Amino acid sequence: MLIIGIAGGTGCGKTTVVDQILNELPEGEVGVISQDSYYKDTSHLSYDERVKINFDHPRSIDFDLLAKHLKELKNNKPIHQPVYSFVKHNRTGDTILTHPRKVMIVEGILILTNPELRDMFDIKIFVHADTDERLIRRLKRDISERGRDLDEVLGRYQTTLKPMHDQFIEPMKEYADIIIPNNKYNTVAVDIVKTIINDKL
Repeated sequence: MLIIGIAGGTGCGKTTVVDQILNELPEGEVGVISQDSYYKDTSHLSYDERVKINFDHPRSIDFDLLAKHLKELKNNKPIHQPVYSFVKHNRTGDTILTHPRKVMIVEGILILTNPELRDMFDIKIFVHADTDERLIRRLKRDISERGRDLDEVLGRYQTTLKPMHDQFIEPMKEYADIIIPNNKYNTVAVDIVKTIINDKL
């Protein structure tokens, strides 16, 4: 099994890169795991307490469970991936049955901050995008998809997202095997990744 980690800041276009890779590969041979499914269970907290959590800090992620699940997939065992609600800031209690595939893509802003996970990735990719671009994308997404308002998103960006990005995400570039600039010229980088995957398949 080939495990690929795809990281990068919020709104950098990780999903676009993942989709570009998936589009070119045989269906059923590639699985995707999102770090967002592995936010820690916060059922013991009230909604107001949950809202205050810094979700952009590595502490907010259940890396132990994520690493355990990856090991199980590597050993050809299916896993039950948690389902997370951004509206409730908590796991829903549902799970998604995920079967091992020849290629597993793990994507998320913080996945390269964890040494155990980094060691499990055969290819480490960092998607880079301009700060303004990322903020604009984040604004659009949080307002339209997650029901947040402008002041809330901007406030969170200034107090949490940007400092966390500078502290935990940007420095992870040094661990990346490939850095993909997320603009219209990134097709070469994506092609290289697809070639490596096809070789492996």
